[in-house]
Amino acid sequence: MPGTVRVGIFHDDEGVTLPAYATALSSGVDLRSNEHAMIPPGGRLSVGTGIRLEIPEGYECQVRPRSGLALKHGVTVLNTPGTIDADYRGEVRVILVNLGENPFEVERGDRIAQMVLAPVSRIEWTEKDLLSETGRGSGGFGSTGK
Repeated sequence: MPGTVRVGIFHDDEGVTLPAYATALSSGVDLRSNEHAMIPPGGRLSVGTGIRLEIPEGYECQVRPRSGLALKHGVTVLNTPGTIDADYRGEVRVILVNLGENPFEVERGDRIAQMVLAPVSRIEWTEKDLLSETGRGSGGFGSTGK
């Protein structure tokens, strides 16, 4: 596991900070908004963080919702987990959706999501006409019971 991920900060924006763990045992770092925005009920918005990442080869960063925003306001990350690939060098942005009943105001510096560094498995995909049989077979949604 890498010990460091290089972070580029847009220095023309005041107040942008490095991603940080909230506690000693947190799995993810907090991502903070670098802009002010209003998300209406049912609306969605891409919110900038003011940072860029140099993720090591063989890893990705996963952007995940913050449970407090989801519970208290109905605000979550729309494409969760969002994936930031190792070769992406643009600004980290978070797609927020407001599933709540009231408009949600995002202020600069607000914690809007969390991000987890995770290893990526790369495998070779092979096409076959026949696949091995299993007890479940082609049973889909709900096929294994409650």
